[in-house]
This record gives sequence, C-alpha cells and structure tokens, in this order.
Amino acid sequence: MSSEIYFSNNYRDLCQEHGTGAGFQFEFSCRRCQDTWRSPFEAYTSGRVAGWLGKGVSAAYGMLGRGGYGVSSAADGLAGAGFGNARDTAFQRAISNAQGHFNRCPRCTDYVCNRCWNAGQGICLTCAPDTAAEALAAQQRGLNDMVSERAYTVGQQAGQSFDVTAPRQLVCPQCGTETHGAAFCSGCGHRLAQPDTCTSCSAQVPQGAAFCPGCGTRR
Repeated sequence: MSSEIYFSNNYRDLCQEHGTGAGFQFEFSCRRCQDTWRSPFEAYTSGRVAGWLGKGVSAAYGMLGRGGYGVSSAADGLAGAGFGNARDTAFQRAISNAQGHFNRCPRCTDYVCNRCWNAGQGICLTCAPDTAAEALAAQQRGLNDMVSERAYTVGQQAGQSFDVTAPRQLVCPQCGTETHGAAFCSGCGHRLAQPDTCTSCSAQVPQGAAFCPGCGTRR
C-alpha cells in the first residue's frame, strides 16, 4: 500500500480469515499504562461464506461424496485470496480510529492513551510527569527517607549495648534449626557457640572430637 502504517509494534491482530466468525479487529495498547483499545469488529463476508459452505458440505457429504469438498476448497481459496488486501484496508481504518484514542509523543515517539498524555505540554506523562503528582510523590519519598534515617539512628543507639564479640551460631549443629544467635537451640535445647570441655581435665574439646586432646578421655 502507498500510505504508511503506524502502530507497527504495539497492536494485536485479532482478525479471523475463515468460519462464521471471520472478520477484522485490532487491539492497540498504550505504551505507558498498557491499557488497550479495540477497533470495531468488521465482518469478512467471503470468509463467512466459506465457513457456511464448509458446514453445508460436511452435512451433505453422503450425497455429494468427495466432489463436495471441492466446492468447500474453492470457497476457502477465494476467501484466502482476498483476505490480505481486505485486512490491510481494515487495518488502515482501525488506525484512523485509534488515532483518536492515542497520542504520539514527539520526545520518546511512544503512543500513549489520553490518560497518559500531558496535554498542556504536548508530550506523554513519562517525559513530562504531572507536577502535582510528582510533588506528592516527592513528599512521600522525603517522609519515608526521614523515617528511615531516624529508625537507623535508633538502631545505632540500641547497638551500643549489643555484644559484638560474643560467639554465636546461627544454625544449630545438632538439629539444623535456625537459632538467630540465641544461646540455646529452640529445636533441641543444645547449648550454642560454647566450646565443649572435658569432664576429666576441663580442656576445650573441638566439636565432633571423640577424645579429649588434653588427656585422651573418651567423649
């Protein structure tokens, strides 16, 4: 076709070539909010006739034999031959209608719906966000940042009393329960992060050792 076709990659083709539902319809989407608009459905008469013939041939197969399928195939071929041009023409009409629902941003070149269009500036809200909305969003970010900063300060103050040198185990070596740094396991009661000592000589015994390295007493 001689005229240009826009909306090249933000539309969905809903056209159907054959059957009683044969027709043309296209769904266009806003690049910013992804909302969609569908063009009015246009029936494709040749495709519907082919579908009706196909049903008639199937019903009358016993009387027409295989020759009936030739009638159906010819109708399908006729419908298919004109479908491409008819679809392009319907697409042009759909685009003309869609242009009343979408705006092309001269800055980012995206097509957006009227709700995502900054009419005062003549560009989309992605490129020129609404000033009042941005002000409210900035206030909320400032509030959240200040609360986070104050909470961080409280955490720093509480951290002054936290013993960072104390040994801790986050997973119990006996049963695998997460301990969150507690002194005893909540799953089996095992004493955590404390070296085992020999009952005979009080020497420290490595985890899992069968004998005391100080006196050789069996564990």
